[in-house]
Amino acid sequence: MIGEIPGVTSGQMFPNRRSLHDAGVHRPLQAGICGTSRTGAESIVVSGGYKDDEDHGTVIVYTGHGGRDPQSEKQIADQSLADPGNAALVTSYLEGLPVRVIRGAQSQSPNAPSAGYRYDGLYSVTSFGSRMGNDGFRVWQFRLEALVLTDQSSAPYSENLPLQPEGAPIQRRLVTTQRVVRNTGFARQVKTWHRDQCQVCDTRLIVPGGTYSEAAHIQALGAPHHGPDIVGNILCLCPNCHVLFDSGAIYLRDDFVVMAGNSEIGPLRLDPRHHIRLAFVQNHRARWRY
Repeated sequence: MIGEIPGVTSGQMFPNRRSLHDAGVHRPLQAGICGTSRTGAESIVVSGGYKDDEDHGTVIVYTGHGGRDPQSEKQIADQSLADPGNAALVTSYLEGLPVRVIRGAQSQSPNAPSAGYRYDGLYSVTSFGSRMGNDGFRVWQFRLEALVLTDQSSAPYSENLPLQPEGAPIQRRLVTTQRVVRNTGFARQVKTWHRDQCQVCDTRLIVPGGTYSEAAHIQALGAPHHGPDIVGNILCLCPNCHVLFDSGAIYLRDDFVVMAGNSEIGPLRLDPRHHIRLAFVQNHRARWRY
């Protein structure tokens, strides 16, 4: 089940993994990620299993699964996105699906419970990428941000709720998300220079009231990437190319040629006023191992 579990509330305590399983909050008795690439991630457990994790409360940098020696608990191999758990979190990111977060007392985070496990509500996967971990092997990390229900009268999110009768009024629910604050002035400047025309595919979307494009940060903002919000770190892209770029499906060479894997798509359309910094381009490539 994706989303909330009926009868389970945020902050509810569980004595052990078996009780999490029995309640349907987190079904695996050992794995930290529950889900598949087809359905997305149902839930994760933050319990200090990987030293590269970062727990900031409403923001979690969660290290994916794989490559760890069960005896020494050290990373002994690179992680892969083909791992079912990692692939599930990627699907959650692409589909915008919420993930249940459980914190365990084994974590050294001040946000962890003193004993047992605590269900801490729904989070959204807002970005992911790879980096060299503390043990010298590549790890995949997923940034999750808390979803806060501010309209408690409406039903919690669930993919498994029954369909409403035809013609019935749509039930609405207000959700707020903790996000890195973007400086819209920089984004607006880049989009103005390019007249809302995608720098990759040249698409310029005409919508009622004007044109539309999206500002894509080359080196992602927020932990663990910490890219700056400046014009040299921003591209003007259409929504399709933005998704492709953020997910590593396309990237830039140092000569600003757009690549998809080993295939050239063509040169990035440039503007003399828009000075893109090469260091951010190289950081984006390294994130996706290009």
